[in-house]
This record gives sequence, C-alpha cells and structure tokens, in this order.
Amino acid sequence: MIIPFLKGLGKTLEQCFRKPITIRYPEEKREVSERFRGHPRLLTDPQGRPLCVACCLCATVCPSFAITIEAATDGMHQKYPRRFVVDLARCIYCGFCEEACPKAAIKLNRRYELAQYDRNLLIYDKEQLLKSD
Repeated sequence: MIIPFLKGLGKTLEQCFRKPITIRYPEEKREVSERFRGHPRLLTDPQGRPLCVACCLCATVCPSFAITIEAATDGMHQKYPRRFVVDLARCIYCGFCEEACPKAAIKLNRRYELAQYDRNLLIYDKEQLLKSD
C-alpha cells in the first residue's frame, strides 16, 4: 500500500518542478504560426490610398457572404470602394478573399481575439480595415 503512494508522490513532485506549459493569457499572447489567418485588413499604397479597386471578386468568392462592397468612380474613371464592410461574426477566415484579389489589397493578419459583448462591434468598415494591424 505504501509503494503506490510513493509512486504517486514521485509523479506529483516530478510535475511540480517542470516548467509550466500554460501562459497567462491577458498578459501574454500566444504566438501563432505564419500561416495563421486572422482578422482581414485592407492594404494601402505608398501615398496612403487603398489598393482596392472595387472589383468585388473578394465578395464574390466569400462563402459566408461576409464582405459587402459599394463601388464608386472618380473623375478619371478609376474605381474605388466607397463602402467596404467585413462582418467578422460571419467570416470563416478561409482566405479566399486574399487569394482572389488581383491587387493584393486584402490580407488576413495574425490577430485572433474576437470576444465582444456587442455583435455590431464585429462589423468592420473601410476605415477600421485600413488601420487594423
């Protein structure tokens, strides 16, 4: 009866002196791989203008219909997105939008925190997508 007790005590002491495998989440963030797909964001050119030309391919290939685009034109017949909205509550982070974009204007970054109390905070408009890192 004492031998199983000593084996259990030995296992407990072995675990006590190991390096912990958990992280303190709010203070420490988990490192994700380079292939991780998180929040989408819009990229800009060196002048600060969005690279998006409002071709709507990303909205077309989106299987969850999370992307909404309203196109507009300037005086030079250049298209740009007047309204670009991504509903993160609907997005499944598949990366199809990133692959379909001919100008590489949309990119999925490595952010993974989605917790919100209000669902409307998960709807990102063009300004939020441009400034998100």
